[in-house]
Amino acid sequence: MSTAVPDHACPARDPRGPHLASCPGPSPSSELRSLGHCRNRGRRSLGSWLVTLSVALLLLMTACVPGSMPASSTQSGSQIKYGGALTIVPGPYGRFQRFFNPFATDNATLSGTKGMIYETLLFFNQETGQVKPWLATSFSWSSDLKTLTFQLRRGVQWTDGQPFTSDDVAFTLNLLHRFPALDLHSIWTAVKEVTNPDPYRVVITFKQPSFPEEWYIGGQTYIVPRHIWEHFKDPVHEANPNPVGTGPFMLKSFDPTLYILERNPHYWQPGKPYISQLRYPAYVSNASADLLLAQGSIDWTGLFSSNLQSFVARDPAHNRYWLPPIAVVMLYLNTARYPFNLLAVRQAISLAIDRERLWKEGENGYEPPPHPTAIVLPAYRSFLAPQYRSLTFQVDRARAIRLLEAAGFVRGSDGFFMDREGRRLAFTMEVVSGWTDWEKDCQLMAKDLAAIGISVSVKALSLNSYLSDLQLGNFESAISWTNSGPSPYYLYDALLDSANTAPIGKTAPSNWERWSDPTTDQLLAQYAHSTDPAVQQQALYGLQRIMVEQLPSIPLLYSVNWYEYTTARFVGWPDEHNPYAVPSPYSYPDNEQVALSLHHV
Repeated sequence: MSTAVPDHACPARDPRGPHLASCPGPSPSSELRSLGHCRNRGRRSLGSWLVTLSVALLLLMTACVPGSMPASSTQSGSQIKYGGALTIVPGPYGRFQRFFNPFATDNATLSGTKGMIYETLLFFNQETGQVKPWLATSFSWSSDLKTLTFQLRRGVQWTDGQPFTSDDVAFTLNLLHRFPALDLHSIWTAVKEVTNPDPYRVVITFKQPSFPEEWYIGGQTYIVPRHIWEHFKDPVHEANPNPVGTGPFMLKSFDPTLYILERNPHYWQPGKPYISQLRYPAYVSNASADLLLAQGSIDWTGLFSSNLQSFVARDPAHNRYWLPPIAVVMLYLNTARYPFNLLAVRQAISLAIDRERLWKEGENGYEPPPHPTAIVLPAYRSFLAPQYRSLTFQVDRARAIRLLEAAGFVRGSDGFFMDREGRRLAFTMEVVSGWTDWEKDCQLMAKDLAAIGISVSVKALSLNSYLSDLQLGNFESAISWTNSGPSPYYLYDALLDSANTAPIGKTAPSNWERWSDPTTDQLLAQYAHSTDPAVQQQALYGLQRIMVEQLPSIPLLYSVNWYEYTTARFVGWPDEHNPYAVPSPYSYPDNEQVALSLHHV
């Protein structure tokens, strides 16, 4: 079986229907999709979706007009107004460093780097399930799912005028092999060899059937120019201050408080982008950026806001927001460190946390408590194990205390537990400074844990320091996000696969809690090596059991994609009626899809 996806770029129909038209944000009954999977159309399971993916895409794409744009932007060239500077605040990241390395995970400039400057081979619409050819015009799998072939787009140039070829793609993928710290999705645990038999074809051979790698390689790996990156001695830490990409924008100027991207005049999509500049100003907190958003100084942001209705009320004709749920906010416990290697401690912490309070007070009612399996509901309800369908988190501090006592901890005269060696049961909880909702969540959790005799101090850090601590394992606990993809497998793989972690002091691509368990790895492999729906479903059931019984990480809240925008200056935005991309500016490469669709009023 060899199936291919042709070079069509058409939007999929919105299958959700009019009952979602006014959905303001995440709620347990919301019918919004999470990342990737086109949810429950005809009650199709993911396994059968995997088997028939390419055929379905062929049928979908051939029914569309090649090269069409999202519905909100399908105006004729004469109607579209070019120019303008779009002001973007992905988040309150503080002052910028001149760092445009697309393999980094720890820099505030990533929203201007990934997607805007560097591009992927494919674009996976994580809201509709559509796969769109990008730097690759098509791809195909061998019948045994061990060989993936990409046909590349001709006529693409790097912004320095050099041609884009298969040398660049093969070099990029092999660079991840030579420098494992760059391999953010651990693709080389599955890949055997990468070759480029001609200038516009790349062939990837896998050690065993590896269908999930299509997402990681095609949709999550940013291609860099060989003629530049082959000269970098340390690509892991390379700042890449003068980036050269294939994307629609290129660096114009840089200052720690503002960097500007300008239109790439030789971009491979004729006539695009419509916008002349992207401006990224620096802000240190949600509050400071929120004020300027309300004043109309920011066009597009991914800020947490305590009162979105107030933002809309300031300019009801133009101010908008949409908050699709995408993943799960976690409390990461460093399981490579004592006492988090003890199940009783992890269980006690989870039992003590009042998630309803986090939702209502910390998140102002925008991000509800998640399912204990970390399955995003209702999007992935069909994947939920039957025994967990009615399972919910419950606060039970009396049981939490009993668990700690049974594990040998003794409560001191000050009310806090100590272990047998007299060490106080205490730890720090890391959070990004200025991320006010998460800071509030951490403060609330510290109070919850103090009530059962655990002392917690909240440690607010810069984004770069926070990410460095998590990657290197130099933390005790931290509130953080999870990644998702075309099925629940992708969240579990990033969160739990031992191939994605590293010893303390070494960089871990994900799995920052350092979970390492043979049973978990076996279940992940069972899913990845099969296209049998029943086999995959059983693997997901097993992974759910590990989340519930072992608590490798503690689910706190559903994570929404924060997205606020104004139509006062630019139109063409994604929304619940036209979900052509995950909408936040910190979601890449979706940010590129949005920037390419926007044009001046």
